[in-house]
Amino acid sequence: MADGRLRIIGGLYRGRRLPVPAQPGLRPTGDRIRETLFNWLAPVVEGAHCLDLFAGSGALGFEAASRGAAEVVMVERTASVVRILEANAKRLGALALRVVHADALQWLQGPCDRTFDIVFLDPPFASGLLRPTCDLLARHCWLAPRALVYLEAPAQDELPALPGTWELLRHKRAGQVRYALAMAA
Repeated sequence: MADGRLRIIGGLYRGRRLPVPAQPGLRPTGDRIRETLFNWLAPVVEGAHCLDLFAGSGALGFEAASRGAAEVVMVERTASVVRILEANAKRLGALALRVVHADALQWLQGPCDRTFDIVFLDPPFASGLLRPTCDLLARHCWLAPRALVYLEAPAQDELPALPGTWELLRHKRAGQVRYALAMAA
């Protein structure tokens, strides 16, 4: 991210720059990490149904939409951030993208009307929300069989223990960020 703008790095919207809200704690996933993540997801992202919890800047959801996801649902609790996400989706003409104004944990406890193939979990670093979010995803019906779950945390923290039926596929560290991809059974 440079100059308060997010650059989409691949796919249909490659090179497009989108405004990012000036919000305390908002930290878009960096280009290098997104490039690695979407290289991991390349065989499965096209046509996938994606859930971007704690959407923030929308970096992960917009990237998934750009790379051909059939559906991207972005969940964000801050109203001012939701407005920017909606404006950016409209700016791109991303019809497969829907922004939901809700608290992620409360939303996950609501009615489960679909399953997702890919879930992005990048909560605010100091929030302690990664573990409870994984637990809710594992207990409820949101995950398609063999769904992929991306997790992002501060580099100095260990990733939380994954639910018993999940398998850690890949993990890396870049700068101040630890990130991983798990598969839910």
